[in-house]
Amino acid sequence: MGSLQIFLRESADAGSFCYIGRKGHGRLPWCHPYLVYDHRMGLKYYKSEDKVLLAVDCIIFGFDNGELKILLVRRNMEPEMGKWSLIGGFMKKAEDLDQAATRVLQNLTGLGDIYMEQLYTYSKVDRDPGQRTISVAYFALIDVASHQFEGVQLETARWFPLSDAPDLIFDHNKMVAKAVARLRRRALTMPIGFELLPDKFTMRQLQTLYECILDKELDKRNFINKFKSLDVLIRLDEKDMTVARKGAYLYTFDKDKYDRKVEEGFSFKL
Repeated sequence: MGSLQIFLRESADAGSFCYIGRKGHGRLPWCHPYLVYDHRMGLKYYKSEDKVLLAVDCIIFGFDNGELKILLVRRNMEPEMGKWSLIGGFMKKAEDLDQAATRVLQNLTGLGDIYMEQLYTYSKVDRDPGQRTISVAYFALIDVASHQFEGVQLETARWFPLSDAPDLIFDHNKMVAKAVARLRRRALTMPIGFELLPDKFTMRQLQTLYECILDKELDKRNFINKFKSLDVLIRLDEKDMTVARKGAYLYTFDKDKYDRKVEEGFSFKL
């Protein structure tokens, strides 16, 4: 077999070259209208296809002082400058979506080492008046007290009670509503609290968290019995003496059992 030799011809797009054929096997009489090799980038790309921006928006829920909260920022660019927004930014060429979400959150708020879950993709043509943009929403759950803002670039980052959050730009209200719905479904199918509560907590704190997420009051005895039946809690020989005269026992999660329940799932009817 003869050696393969590729012939290239400079295309109308200055500096780019199209595949023509190979020696001894004839030449293709045309250049593919979509696929072009650009020697400046070393990449193949679809020359005649539309280009759109890809963004990530981060929905960060926190639990603090018995309230479920959301982290928002005042937008520092047009369009909609000065209005409240989710924390977001654009994906770079060398990143995947998860890396982009982590970078945007850490650069703008200083929050790092946070697991974020991909929620949904928003692609309506007119969702961003600035330019055609597709956004992939992520959400995360954190304990507010144990996460500090270090190296914050956005001085306007602020926690709001979820029940008293301001109106948001673009389709961000829809993103938050979908994240809340996902959080509520999760509360009934796997344990929640490891990410939102401090290392040591009372049963009352755990019940308050679930009441905030589900937006309803729960029967104390029923909740305690059902959650203890999951076998993911460890009762400590310590009490919180600030909540009652006799104090309330403190608990912590059994991480191994908790992770197994998260993986297996369950039906938690309250």
